[in-house]
Amino acid sequence: MVAVQKDYWYFLVLMMLLCFLKGSVQMKAPESSVVLQEGMILDCLCPWTGQLIMVSWSKKPILKPIAVYHPQYGTNFGSSYEGRVEFLKSTAMDGSISIMNVTEGDIGQYHCSLQTYPQGSWTKDTFVQKAAITTSISIQADTKLVVAENDNLTIMCDLVHDGKIYQVSIEKLDTEEGSSNIIATCEMLEDGVELRNFSNRGLLNCSEDMEVSLHLTNIIKEDGGLYRCNFSTNTGVQSTTVLLTTIPAQDFPGLHHMLYVYIGGGVIGVVALMTLLLTWLNRMKRKKEEYRIKLHPAKRQRNPYDQSCVYDRMKKGTRTRAKDKEIYMNFQIVRAHAKHKR
Repeated sequence: MVAVQKDYWYFLVLMMLLCFLKGSVQMKAPESSVVLQEGMILDCLCPWTGQLIMVSWSKKPILKPIAVYHPQYGTNFGSSYEGRVEFLKSTAMDGSISIMNVTEGDIGQYHCSLQTYPQGSWTKDTFVQKAAITTSISIQADTKLVVAENDNLTIMCDLVHDGKIYQVSIEKLDTEEGSSNIIATCEMLEDGVELRNFSNRGLLNCSEDMEVSLHLTNIIKEDGGLYRCNFSTNTGVQSTTVLLTTIPAQDFPGLHHMLYVYIGGGVIGVVALMTLLLTWLNRMKRKKEEYRIKLHPAKRQRNPYDQSCVYDRMKKGTRTRAKDKEIYMNFQIVRAHAKHKR
């Protein structure tokens, strides 16, 4: 009988909890970003008043467990975060944590979830990025683009990889202030792809294959700078950079003219080089044929018009040689008989 009563009370509590979760509010706070550094703080401070039931932290995209806090049962940490994560608990509704002994493996997107009473669930995502860039650090851009103001341009995020991409984020780096701003993110979910834009200066396009591009319209001078594409894969986080240079619109026709001049000069040079090459090949082929004929006289082709020397009686030389020869002739001598006088 006692066991039946316990089952009844468990069932009643479960039904009440389900009704509470169904009627509760699920609120998601705006995303934020922090720089990877020792003792970095990931903020998760709920703005509501009430009772904190539980706080859980996980790392996207596979929701790897990091830490859990319960007011009654205490804390629990993932194996790779044991001894490195600490709950701040500055207020009754504070679920923020700090991380020590950081490495580049800590770069990525973190998800915080607070279960409260009576308001319900409150969540927030925080991006941990690479160390801030200063002017003393030189970054070699993977791709360089030049565009005129008031034109449109699409920045492609290309990455050669063998694994699977779960999330892609595009940020614009401010090398002078050493800060960065996330423009947009693309995340692969179970039911499709989720796009989130945080800036009105670009439109993010993302396919199901996680091919991401950022389209900028009516480009202004401030759009120029260094952009970074961050890829969260099953092998870690990888990045590519794009350097965008903007020039005044009035200077762009001159640039086009110079570009045409360079292209025309290159085409003419290629044609001249090909002509010289063909001429040289023909000359070498002719010389080779002449050399082959000299080595094999028997292979010469007889000229049907080539005849042996013909004696020309009309040539003066022939007549001269005939005069030079001595000619012998026999003459019969006839003696005259003297007449006898009568």
